[in-house]
Amino acid sequence: MAKRTKRKIARPKLPLQRQLEFETDGRYFDLRAIFEKLNSRYFGNRLRGYKVIWGKRRQERPLENFIFGTIQEEDRIIRINPWLDQRFVPTWFLEYVLYHEMLHAIVPDQMNQNGRRCVHTDEFNRRERDFRFYKRARRWEEENLARFLR
Repeated sequence: MAKRTKRKIARPKLPLQRQLEFETDGRYFDLRAIFEKLNSRYFGNRLRGYKVIWGKRRQERPLENFIFGTIQEEDRIIRINPWLDQRFVPTWFLEYVLYHEMLHAIVPDQMNQNGRRCVHTDEFNRRERDFRFYKRARRWEEENLARFLR
């Protein structure tokens, strides 16, 4: 099966996104600096023109699912959940979350046998394990996920 060009449906930009410049530096972490470090180390500086921002902070944390980050590829925006901008979050975990989102820009999606889009393909999972602190980050996520949920 031939590889397809990676395409994702982007949500239209909100009017405020066009007017405001979102912050990359939080209270504890500077997303731009982390992005540049990862782009150099793992991607040969191939990811160009991406905005890396903290997402909108919601008043309440979710009950069941916590989304650490997202990528809106058509607009080249990576959003990281602002609940990660806390002192107890290790830098290497935030790096893992950002690496995961950056990897979506490199590894093409595939269609499975049911015609559904699969973003975490075997290739994606293999490359994700190339992250230096992969096992440590996954273990930390499992042990600390409840801290992000209500």
